[in-house]
Amino acid sequence: MSPRYRVLPNFLLIGAQRSGTTSLYQALRRHPQIAGPIVKEVHFFDHQYWRGVDWYGSYFPVVAARERARRRGSDLLAGEATPYYLFHPGVPARVAETIPAVLLITILRNPVDRAYSHYRKMVQRKIEPLSFENALVAEESRLAGEEERLLADPRYRSFHHRHHAYVSRGLYADQIARWLALFPRKHLLVLRAEDFFTRPADVYKRTLSFLELDPFDPGEYSAGNSGSYDPLDKEVRANLERRFAEPNAHLSRLLGCESWWPATPARR
Repeated sequence: MSPRYRVLPNFLLIGAQRSGTTSLYQALRRHPQIAGPIVKEVHFFDHQYWRGVDWYGSYFPVVAARERARRRGSDLLAGEATPYYLFHPGVPARVAETIPAVLLITILRNPVDRAYSHYRKMVQRKIEPLSFENALVAEESRLAGEEERLLADPRYRSFHHRHHAYVSRGLYADQIARWLALFPRKHLLVLRAEDFFTRPADVYKRTLSFLELDPFDPGEYSAGNSGSYDPLDKEVRANLERRFAEPNAHLSRLLGCESWWPATPARR
């Protein structure tokens, strides 16, 4: 069916991975004014862009459904969540070309915790054979040239870029800057994962306000992809905190806010 008969997304939850995107998306999907694909991650703008917008539109409601909602005095917004969108270098331009008026939501987690949670997930899935420390060392060589390949070929998929970018995915300012080069700041809502973990109702309310939707109680905020594992070694954590100090400061300057994740003071 032609995309003119489909409601393409009004909003995208673009990431970051391992930051509560599943829980937030599930809560949003329970809102009566939100519709979208049953699957959380469509992966159109990263892996399936070559299939075309007709393929993408097939995941979303027909325009008649929105018209019926408006006749009832309501509205119907379509949205999807694919956390790889934030990190994939080719996605912002593809989104801007396809749905330039879309609203963007990103939820960011302390990059140290995000990196370790990401690593533990890859170990659980048996696609990471290295220790965490060795995986951090290997990241540069694993990712060498991958962004260029992703930009050059819409059909190219990089296993390492998607699965083994533990530190690189936490360089949030660089990724958000790519989006802000193509979208106005008012189209981007940046949330802190730690706020969602501790005060989910407040973050949910803020998200609905950004989308200009009616207040709603989703009933619960389930931890969709949470996991339990041994705590990160203190020395490794301290090294990562030092590594992320300037990127986090860059993010604070970009967003015009105080640092969200100050480094743990060194013990004397």
